[in-house]
Amino acid sequence: MAKPAQGTKYRGSICDFPDFDPSQDAETLYNAMKGFGSDKEAILELITSRSNRQRQEICQNYKSLYGKDLIADLKYELTGKFERLIVGLMRPPAYGDAKEIKDAISGIGTDEKCLIEILASRTNEQIHQLVAAYKDAYERDLEADIIGDTSGHFRKMLVVLLQGTREEDDVVSEDLVQQDVQDLYEAGELKWGTDEAQFIYILGNRSKQHLRLVFDEYLKTTGKPIEASIRGELSGDFEKLMLAVVKCIRSTAEYFAERLFKAMKGLGTRDNTLIRIMVSRSELDMLDIREIFRTKYEKSLYSMIKNDTSGEYKKALLKLCGGDDDAAGQFFPEAAQVAYQMWELSAVARVELKGTVHPAGDFNPDADAKALRKAMKGLGTDEDTIIDIIAHRSNAQRQQIRQTFKSHFGRDLMADLKSELSGDLARLILGLMMPPAHYDAKQLKKAMEGAGTDEKALIEILATRTNAEIQAINEAYKEDYHKSLEDALSSDTSGHFKRILISLATGNREEGGEDRERAREDAQVAAEILEIADTSSGDKSSLETRFMMILCTRSYPHLRRVFQEFVKMTNYDVEHTIKKEMSGDVRDVFVAIVQSVKNKPLFFADKLYKSMKGAGTDEKTLTRIMVSRSEIDLLNIRREFIEKYDKSLHQATEGDTSGHFLKALLAICGGED
Repeated sequence: MAKPAQGTKYRGSICDFPDFDPSQDAETLYNAMKGFGSDKEAILELITSRSNRQRQEICQNYKSLYGKDLIADLKYELTGKFERLIVGLMRPPAYGDAKEIKDAISGIGTDEKCLIEILASRTNEQIHQLVAAYKDAYERDLEADIIGDTSGHFRKMLVVLLQGTREEDDVVSEDLVQQDVQDLYEAGELKWGTDEAQFIYILGNRSKQHLRLVFDEYLKTTGKPIEASIRGELSGDFEKLMLAVVKCIRSTAEYFAERLFKAMKGLGTRDNTLIRIMVSRSELDMLDIREIFRTKYEKSLYSMIKNDTSGEYKKALLKLCGGDDDAAGQFFPEAAQVAYQMWELSAVARVELKGTVHPAGDFNPDADAKALRKAMKGLGTDEDTIIDIIAHRSNAQRQQIRQTFKSHFGRDLMADLKSELSGDLARLILGLMMPPAHYDAKQLKKAMEGAGTDEKALIEILATRTNAEIQAINEAYKEDYHKSLEDALSSDTSGHFKRILISLATGNREEGGEDRERAREDAQVAAEILEIADTSSGDKSSLETRFMMILCTRSYPHLRRVFQEFVKMTNYDVEHTIKKEMSGDVRDVFVAIVQSVKNKPLFFADKLYKSMKGAGTDEKTLTRIMVSRSEIDLLNIRREFIEKYDKSLHQATEGDTSGHFLKALLAICGGED
């Protein structure tokens, strides 16, 4: 078992078994595999209750007593995922890593994710042991094999990591921190092209302590986290490797919590990843991983494994997990620090918003109008031409095409498109043709007409638009429907939810910076209304009004400070608390405001993911977001999507839609990440 450093607590979930008797254990395993069939329960119970050091002693005793290889017998008796897990536990850690890497580079294709995970996360000592184990097990040189199986900057960084020479000195030079920040900035953001060698040298060799300070200083200097620069400047497997290195520098346990979550979410389980992490971290930092997992995903690692696996395989994984951290509605104290840092990052980061649809160069409205007329004339419709033109022009250019079309042909382009197209494609193309404010006004009208109200659409639009956008929507609504938006909302909603929506629909959010003193007062109001303050300073209804006013009218920078003060004051995150203490539409609209303040592109990435996950697709939400964000921040949304869900928006759209609707969506999406 790995011994914790002097003065540090052991954070593994598997410990040395007391009263250990390797001969007795060897006999128990032999009997469990003797005769017809095998006693899998006895095997998993014993092996998951012993440390790796103890398992090696059992292997030696088994050979001495029976003249047989224990791992070979286990392979013969067990099958599938359960066999892979048990056999993985029987190997010494370095040999386990060596086997994973050998499998990753053998045969056709390479499992780059496995290479990245192992080489980005291991310490110098673990890397040296891995290289030696690989040589011993396969009589081959690991560096030579990796060079033969990878290429480019990805290969160079893997080779640097394979040296196991990261500095380990905790004494940090402030001058060198500043120099590294400048070198990284000049190598990426300030350079035409990217100097990858600087990224490789600094991220591959500097100590963890040093790099954490570099990352902090980089954010202060450039206004963006180092991860954003890496995503903007690097690409492919090299980008993924560098992001993994950064994550492991920040927190190895958080990196593995995220890997485990992604291995189990959605349809199907990535069992190889799940097994590799559960085995390799069980005697290192599984308790830290569990803690972060519970904080980050609001569910325990134990419960997710339990719901996602079955049989002896599940039982063995749960034994390695070592316990269930779920307590309904509980917010772990450690989460307060995570939440505070998250708000700090949100407050400091200066994110440059970028759309995916831009004005076409050499724009010729005359030629476009003629091409569209030709595409709709006669029998049949040329959807490809319609998509190619409309999805690759800015909204302002589309309005020019509409005018030119009317001047040339005396026809209404919108009416022609409506009669020629149908279904999801028609909704998407007609949405793109409308000026943004009129499009949003129409979406709000549709959300309120007929039986029932689409509260999610109302919330999504009103909680995320700027003052200028809200004012334009009000004007468009009045012009198109001869009724004020406020009157429409009053007729169709009720209670607190109505008051919140009407407040948002006035577009009166302050636009200045933060006021620290007022932020503390606002945080106190939030704590009182959410019933986690020590004292109360007013009656409930006046507090509710103040809380609504704070969320609906304070500026985004000010609200970020309010939410930070809230964490300091209560040890809770405001979003988590709203979800726990409130319910229904009021909860949903407040959560949407908080998420929008925190990270608006991530808010939309979540909405897009939910519109496509599971059985069936929510085409209305998918279309609404793709149309309305295409010229604002869809590129940022794409980056948040791949970061959170480990698949690109392009891939998700491709897997969930089809035909000309798919083609048009991909054109708006603007590329594969």
